[in-house]
Amino acid sequence: MSVYAVGDGAARAPTLAVRRRKRRDAVTAVLFLLPNLTGFLLFTCIPLIASLGLSFFDWPLVSSPTFIGLHNYQHMLTADPAFFQVLGNTLLFVAGYVPANVIISLGIALWLSTLVRGRNLARILFFVPVMTPMVGVALVWVLLYQPRTGVIDWAWQSVLHTQGPDWIGSAQWAIPAIIIVTLWQNVGYNMLVFSAGLQAIPAQYYEAAAIDGATRWARFRHVTLPMLSPSIFFGTVLTIITSLQVFDQPFIVTGGGPGISSTTMVLYLYQNAFSYYHMGYASAIAWVLFLIIMIFTAIQFVLQRKWVFYES
Repeated sequence: MSVYAVGDGAARAPTLAVRRRKRRDAVTAVLFLLPNLTGFLLFTCIPLIASLGLSFFDWPLVSSPTFIGLHNYQHMLTADPAFFQVLGNTLLFVAGYVPANVIISLGIALWLSTLVRGRNLARILFFVPVMTPMVGVALVWVLLYQPRTGVIDWAWQSVLHTQGPDWIGSAQWAIPAIIIVTLWQNVGYNMLVFSAGLQAIPAQYYEAAAIDGATRWARFRHVTLPMLSPSIFFGTVLTIITSLQVFDQPFIVTGGGPGISSTTMVLYLYQNAFSYYHMGYASAIAWVLFLIIMIFTAIQFVLQRKWVFYES
């Protein structure tokens, strides 16, 4: 009996010590995470849930909110003539900006990969605009876009000998003008992502392709693109998400005009919330935008099974 008693005690002692250590580690981890979790709850989770509830109310901000059910969503989809134009402006921006961003970023990354000297300096120079505040960038571009006095109009006239377009005063050119500003600032981010992906491709794949007689285009198509596809997928997903939420550029460069020809979803949301004080309607727009982003993201994750290659 004494042998079994000693054995049981020896077995229980390490178990209790392990449990105490795990409990102590868990408490320590929670204490370290508590500031971040508190900020996440206060400034993300709670406002997110509150905005969903607010979307079912009519709240002009200066008086008490009134419950109206799904009326905000019904009005948005059936009675607001501006909503679908704003949605179209946003999708037009995405359609023009995302492919251009990915193609230009990939082209720059491929070019930088061929450099022997100055590669890191060139990457820094391309990435500097990403860290530049958009307000400053947009104000500079407003000056560049000015008709007759802007540098872009001067260069246009010098090369083509014709009057340049009214970039920010024309409904036809407002979205392209915003796309150019956004490209100038943001191509450096995907360039860095693609450069990291190119560096991770094993050199023996290119050596094997060269031995098989593959041309430069064949090596790019059958080696570079498949091996870089995870980076391209990552960059494309993030670029689509951020482009659907574009706000600063149209707000500063065109003000959403002329008319609402360059007003995007987030700018329209902002106007309803802080210009017209339709807080409930603005919350409904936010949740429709959230649903659109989720649909785009889900489609990309489904399609990536057919073209994204993960090395095992």
